[in-house]
Amino acid sequence: MSVNKIIKRVTTSTIKDMKLRGEKISMLTGYDFSTARALDEGGIDVILVGDSAANVFAGYETTLPMSLDHMIYHASAVSRATKRAMVLVDLPFGTYQGSTEKAYEAAVRMMKESGAHALKMEGGIEIIDNIKKIVRAGIPVCGHLGLTPQSIYQFGDFGVRAKEEAEASKLKSDALALQDAGCFAIVLEKIPAKLATEVSQSLHIPTIGIGAGNGCDGQVLVVNDMLGLTKDFKPKFLRQYLHLFDDIAKATAQYVADVKALDYPNENEQY
Repeated sequence: MSVNKIIKRVTTSTIKDMKLRGEKISMLTGYDFSTARALDEGGIDVILVGDSAANVFAGYETTLPMSLDHMIYHASAVSRATKRAMVLVDLPFGTYQGSTEKAYEAAVRMMKESGAHALKMEGGIEIIDNIKKIVRAGIPVCGHLGLTPQSIYQFGDFGVRAKEEAEASKLKSDALALQDAGCFAIVLEKIPAKLATEVSQSLHIPTIGIGAGNGCDGQVLVVNDMLGLTKDFKPKFLRQYLHLFDDIAKATAQYVADVKALDYPNENEQY
């Protein structure tokens, strides 16, 4: 029996139950219909429509250029492709860090127009009132702590966060605050594995790690990185399951050669 027939749709309740029974949660990013369809067929639990599309899809240096319209476009494509996976989508920079009312309006628009099932928001106590309002409206929210890419210019680099006691202590407090605000899960990005394990054990909601060790309740990677499609990006935490950049380049070179040699199309490939 295929994975897709076991669970019709992964929900917030599904992943909370997975934490309770000790089953790890699998998450990958996805930005388009074809990729999302393949991930869904492969049995992924959650597809994150990340604002990392700015980097891997559009070639920007940071995630900051992504707009609400951009994210709705990508999330809609992914939502149309999935039958089992939960579709989680990032609210982009500038849509929720300010006024509570504007954050709520952005969240409602995303849910109404994209077909996504839940939202992800970066930050802790600083945005807690905005999260509470969105959750009260019945919209599931996943938190995100540690390295938060929307704040990269404040951090100055993409290094490991919360190595010092003060930042680690704040992260622990923020995690509890997010849980109390009603978040159904929290992504922990690029923090020491020991800290991630401690935070995960202190919460009754799941944690999803990226560069945060194996003590989290689940793991997420950017799909382009996992498939080896992102050239020359090999951080310590990344495991590449394929090397698609090289494979695509080789296939392209062969196609070029076949076209120029009049080998393609052959008699069986024409009408």
